[in-house]
Amino acid sequence: MKLNVLIVVVVGMMLSVSGARAQEEIIDGVIAGCETEITTYCSQVTPGEGRLLACFYAHEDKLSGQCEYALYQGAAQLEQFATAVTHLAVECSEDLEKFCAQVELGEGRVGTCLLEHKADVSDACRQAIDDVGLEPAD
Repeated sequence: MKLNVLIVVVVGMMLSVSGARAQEEIIDGVIAGCETEITTYCSQVTPGEGRLLACFYAHEDKLSGQCEYALYQGAAQLEQFATAVTHLAVECSEDLEKFCAQVELGEGRVGTCLLEHKADVSDACRQAIDDVGLEPAD
């Protein structure tokens, strides 16, 4: 399995498992920090698919320092998440192929598979699981 494909698999796994919580935290932080801007400039925007960010971009010259900071924090958290996903993909590539290759993607199944085999995976993979805080899907 090529590393690029593996990263896509792990990204899907992470987004299904702990990624949903991470995404909610990032969104909640931006909404709290940009509440005034959302109310003033973006109240008619339907959230999702980057539309709210597009609204912020359209009004970037009017954003408060608080909102700019919330957006910066969200971007930093997203970067940390991407780094964690890459770390997990690299360290667990052989273990994912060995134990979870036949697992259907989605709803945290691959992440759950990896956690079910945590005792069997390589030491590097086990450490990566701990490093990124991989948890079972709810």
